[in-house]
Amino acid sequence: MGVTKAGPALLCSFTVLPLVSAIAHANESGELMVAELDPIVVTATLGPRTVGESLSSVTVVSEEELAQRSPTEFSEVLRGQPGINVISNGSFGKNISVYTRGTGSESTLFMIDGVRLRSATSGSAPWQFLPVDLVERVEIVRGPKSSLYGADAVGGVVQAFTVEPTRGNRGWVELGGGSFDTGKGLAGVSFGDGSTRASLSGLHQESDGTAIVEEGEDRGYRNSAGVARVVHDLDNGGQASAVLMQSEGNTEFEGGNTDFMIRTLGLRLETPISDQWRSSVLFSEARDEQETFNDSYDDSVFDTRTLTGRWENTFTMDVHELVVGTELVHDEVSGTTDFDETSRFNTALFSQLRLNFGPTDLQFSLRADDNEAYGKRETGGVALGHAVDRAHRLRLSYGTAFRAPTFNELYYPLEVYNWGGSYSGNPDLAPEESDTVELGFSGRYQHWFWDIALYQLDVENLIALDTDATGRMAPANVDNARIRGLELASGFERDGWNGQASVAFSDPRDRQTDNRLRRRSAQTFRLALDKQIQAWSLGGTFIAEGYRYDDAANDNRLPGYGTLDLRAGWQFAPGWSSRLTVANVFDKEYATAERSDGSRYVAAGRTAMLSVRYDFQ
Repeated sequence: MGVTKAGPALLCSFTVLPLVSAIAHANESGELMVAELDPIVVTATLGPRTVGESLSSVTVVSEEELAQRSPTEFSEVLRGQPGINVISNGSFGKNISVYTRGTGSESTLFMIDGVRLRSATSGSAPWQFLPVDLVERVEIVRGPKSSLYGADAVGGVVQAFTVEPTRGNRGWVELGGGSFDTGKGLAGVSFGDGSTRASLSGLHQESDGTAIVEEGEDRGYRNSAGVARVVHDLDNGGQASAVLMQSEGNTEFEGGNTDFMIRTLGLRLETPISDQWRSSVLFSEARDEQETFNDSYDDSVFDTRTLTGRWENTFTMDVHELVVGTELVHDEVSGTTDFDETSRFNTALFSQLRLNFGPTDLQFSLRADDNEAYGKRETGGVALGHAVDRAHRLRLSYGTAFRAPTFNELYYPLEVYNWGGSYSGNPDLAPEESDTVELGFSGRYQHWFWDIALYQLDVENLIALDTDATGRMAPANVDNARIRGLELASGFERDGWNGQASVAFSDPRDRQTDNRLRRRSAQTFRLALDKQIQAWSLGGTFIAEGYRYDDAANDNRLPGYGTLDLRAGWQFAPGWSSRLTVANVFDKEYATAERSDGSRYVAAGRTAMLSVRYDFQ
């Protein structure tokens, strides 16, 4: 637990770009119409590109989709997406793990407004503590991105963008409540004209929660959060911006509760040096602080703080582009555990070359990291995209990545248990290393699109617990894995209808035992359909996942499941709207993880939420 490496920023990390399409057409009056089927993303490359241009497998969850579907937790945005497995220890602020393309939860990089956030001690991101109501847009990039972002971007990258200020004055207030005595209130303002604009938004939510284990008691959750952002356009065409996000509260679990605080702060300056040279500097801080009160064990504190400085330089040459830069990252951990080391420093040099030759795009990326804890690592990537015609595109890519050992894995002090065994970190651990090959093909048309991707990911030096003859447990580089998969996605927009469907198949295998990797489902399916009828919107989402095993030996099998969520919205007066959501309509009982005693963590049953919102200008 503790915070992470506050990571890299993108050229446009603090500017949520509007949805634009690569496919435009004119209506009968000659007005240019733009379909919103090929949105711009900034996470897949070092700079803005449409989804079709990115040469990666990308899913974008837009502001409109988030407002329409009104998820209660951020993990609901990710659940069922292609290549994503979400593992939860219960609902309402309980521990969440996100597995991307079969890789572990430590191998999915999470960023908020361009700032990396994860626990430097456990290695996982605090997904459960980010209030989804303060998120305006989400980008999910699947595939290795260590050559752009350094450690941990093995399976992919998820980036959440918070509320962006707009020109003019506007504000909003929303109140909601529902099942399990859940209530929330949020408000915000955005203001500014000319060169400076700002936004402030805040939220408070509480829930008595529901049982997180079979026959257990309700476990509650409380969260207060806010986002502040200022953007100033410079006279020379550059931009200066600052954004602060903080979320804090308390979550209960079986046997105790945790006080938490997560925070990201980013200060960025982007300025043109010449017509062909643009420079961007980011300074950021990320914090993950957790104090846990246990009924049966000693209380504990795990805090991490990461300071990052990143400098990017973008050179354009006609239709070609070169990005070069450097990044400095300093991780610090503190708390009740006496780690053998409490900080580490990482320096990196990185570059990306993007070439365009008519219908063909080439992209090369290279990064060198030097970490005082685990040494030097070089990662790279090469990708090719070719437009077969105006609607169809082929892409092929190869990339390397690595997952850094955590402070727990490297430096946890020797701990002796009452049953005679013991555990300690292993300072000789090497990072996990991976190679990924991907082949993709897509079609994008005026009202619909489809995309298919095939990939193979090979991981060496997997870190796992190893036990010696004395009963001492320690992490070691003992395993190798091979993950093969197929992802298909499609969507359409027409006449008030909006639909999206995806299906993913994967085979995540330990190459020594031929067992499936723990907690990974081999099949996922997601179907979302919405219809706008004048002032009303109606919709639903069906998600199904296949069975998984909770142990490496594949003895403890957790059944697959399917859930249906329904929603309705009503614009009942100027500026006024209401929304009703019913999650898990059929009250399906399911679990994605087991406890050490063999009991299962269970998800919430049928959950209804009603909210009323007023937007004003």
